Amino acid sequence: MIKLAIIGAGSMAGEHARHFAALDGVEVVAVCDLDADRARAFAAEHGIAEAYADLAAMLARDDIQAVSNVTPDGVHKATSLAAIAAGKHILCEKPLATNEADAREMAEAAREAGVINMINLSYRDAPAIQHARQLIASGAIGRVMHVDASYLQSWLVSTAWGQWDRDSQWLWRLSEGHGSKGVLGDVGVHILDFASFPVGDIAAVNCRLKCFDKAPDNRIGDYVLDANDSALMRVEFAGGALGTIQATRWATGHLNSLKLSVYGDKGAVSVVLDDARDRVLTCFGDDVHEARWTSVEAPPTPNIYRRFVDGIRSGVNDQPDFARGAELQAVLDACFRADALDRSVALNPASDTVRHPA
Repeated sequence: MIKLAIIGAGSMAGEHARHFAALDGVEVVAVCDLDADRARAFAAEHGIAEAYADLAAMLARDDIQAVSNVTPDGVHKATSLAAIAAGKHILCEKPLATNEADAREMAEAAREAGVINMINLSYRDAPAIQHARQLIASGAIGRVMHVDASYLQSWLVSTAWGQWDRDSQWLWRLSEGHGSKGVLGDVGVHILDFASFPVGDIAAVNCRLKCFDKAPDNRIGDYVLDANDSALMRVEFAGGALGTIQATRWATGHLNSLKLSVYGDKGAVSVVLDDARDRVLTCFGDDVHEARWTSVEAPPTPNIYRRFVDGIRSGVNDQPDFARGAELQAVLDACFRADALDRSVALNPASDTVRHPA
């Protein structure tokens, strides 16, 4: 039996609790949150034996082998490093940190400690993206030439997920002072991984970020609404392909939509998660000339919770790990630099040169 604890007692922590509870041989035995009442309520809701408001006290338990870190972005580093120092295997929510230096430090700490470490890039669980990666790697579409990817949400114009202007779980995501890196850090990290996982590393990026006015003086209570809520990226991949990647909270009609299209010199693949998580659209062979697309079923893929637990049992670290989280954080940091400088920047700071002047 693997005994696991959850750090954080927000809504996403509930998802972690439910997924781990569904796995054989796994028991969630503790939860910790700075708000003791919330920790106790969370424990009662999910049938967890112990609730803590002191992280050190929970991590001191020898019977806890692993933790799932579901805290706000700004405290991922401190809480993860504490868990790693206590020798716990760790699954951390995305983004891994709020800057590349912190993410690299976390990845190195996990490597030195020898603990299983993974970052919850949950859309890797979709069989479609795994199959698309295999098709591209096999050469089915030839040389990749162009990539188009988007992550569209609408919770700033829709009440489907709740009232963003009244609920702290949404307000903090709009405020840099509360640890948010905006839509770029929150879901941009997902779409950057979604695009580069099957295609390859991003070598250079140009980015435009914008925070739209949303309230009088852009403030609601203690929350200054200054984090970006739309991001447009123009990227160049290490293999030479060009791509456009976007993320926004203003996409009316899209609750939570991810799409990726990869075009090669011999064919193309497309993944539209709104349509199906287990279907890949392909355009190969004679279909290329007729512009016909075929829907192909992708084989099933175990979710990250299962793969994390399997890694603990086998001692083999699966992907995406903290090192991958740090790589993505490097791209996010480059996006912020590109926006501030109004030009493209390379991912290697030593060769940070103007590539496409504005």
